Amino acid sequence: MTAPSPKRILLVEDDPDIADLLALHLGDEGYEAEVVDNGDDGLDRALSGDHDLIVLDIMLPGTDGFDICRRVRQEKRATPILMVTAKSEEVDKVLGLELGADDYITKPFSVREVLARVKAMFRRVAVDQEAQRETDEERIEIGDLVVEPPKRRATVRGEAVDLTSKEYELLLLFARHPGRAYSRDELLDEVWGYQYSGYSHTVNTHINRLRNKIEPDPSEPRYVKTVWGVGYRFAEPKELEASDA
Repeated sequence: MTAPSPKRILLVEDDPDIADLLALHLGDEGYEAEVVDNGDDGLDRALSGDHDLIVLDIMLPGTDGFDICRRVRQEKRATPILMVTAKSEEVDKVLGLELGADDYITKPFSVREVLARVKAMFRRVAVDQEAQRETDEERIEIGDLVVEPPKRRATVRGEAVDLTSKEYELLLLFARHPGRAYSRDELLDEVWGYQYSGYSHTVNTHINRLRNKIEPDPSEPRYVKTVWGVGYRFAEPKELEASDA
């Protein structure tokens, strides 16, 4: 049996000491690390689409990490991104998450912590892939909205909806559990991971963006309902039928 190819990690970091240290330890763990020391080259390599994970510093010469993350997500690439920042300010973490980063880590950090985050991200990817295989035949139709997990696609009245990775995951979670009310912390845990507890405004931002893309009138949501004092829920089919009557 052929051994699986090693996971390929793009490491965009301009500090040579940090880059060399991380590349060394990632290699010891069986990963294949490609190091890039500036943002312009980092963007080119990130858009190549042949990496399994991107470890991305924010402060870079040339294109910064935020712009790289934004461009990767604009190009519909779902490669997991671990953002690295020398700042501990909450605004950097929130902006990174809202641009589509999957996790973040703040300098100074230990190599052990970085390796733990990398392994956790690959475990989440494996779980998502297994869930995808289990739902290959699934097609969810609610009102004019259709969600097709095998294709990671959503349509409204037959028109494809352009969703980011997190917007799609939110929609899929809601569509699979119509009527269930989720708190903002529960949504953070389900979609972003438990470590983002406390960033409820990130959920609000993504809900607003999702509504703008799927709702006939975002000011009067048909699908994603606000549950005052709790959070959000997805409309049940009978609610939509009643509103159409």
